[in-house]
Parts: sequence; C-alpha cells; structure tokens
Amino acid sequence: MKETGIVRKLDELGRITLPIELRRTLHIAERDFIEISIQDDKIILSKYEPVDIFTGEKNDLIEYCGKKVSKKSIMEMAGIAGMEIKEEFNE
Repeated sequence: MKETGIVRKLDELGRITLPIELRRTLHIAERDFIEISIQDDKIILSKYEPVDIFTGEKNDLIEYCGKKVSKKSIMEMAGIAGMEIKEEFNE
C-alpha cells in the first residue's frame, strides 16, 4: 500500500474530505460512489465499479431489477433454462 503522508481529521459526523490530488489521480468526480471495505485493521476506500452479481465481471453489464448482470451470465442462464438465444448486431 502506498503512503501519501496526508492526514485528515474526522468531523463531528465522522466525515473526511478526500484531497483533490487523490480524487484527480483516481478519477473520482463529485457524486461518484465510493466503496468502503476493511482489510485487517485498515479501512480501504475504492472508486465503486458495478460488477455482475454472479461472476464479478465488469464488461457488458445490463441492469435488471436494480442489479447488474453481464450479457455472458444472461446467455448462460438462458442456456440452462433450455432457451436458444440468437444474438443480433446492428452495424
């Protein structure tokens, strides 16, 4: 993990401000979602990127009932359900 040397104080509501240099480096814009995770005794902040709920894949995502599913997963599920899917491309 890379040390930045930046120290921030929590406000009364437990918030911190991410320095503009970090936001620019990580391409984090206003209103972007940040994922918060814990690893050992560390809090990890990451720019949130939606992934397929089944495989974790990040490509060709489609939203269904508020969840992200990849086209590949949909095709596999259709096959399991015994459906034949013909893929059409508009060029």
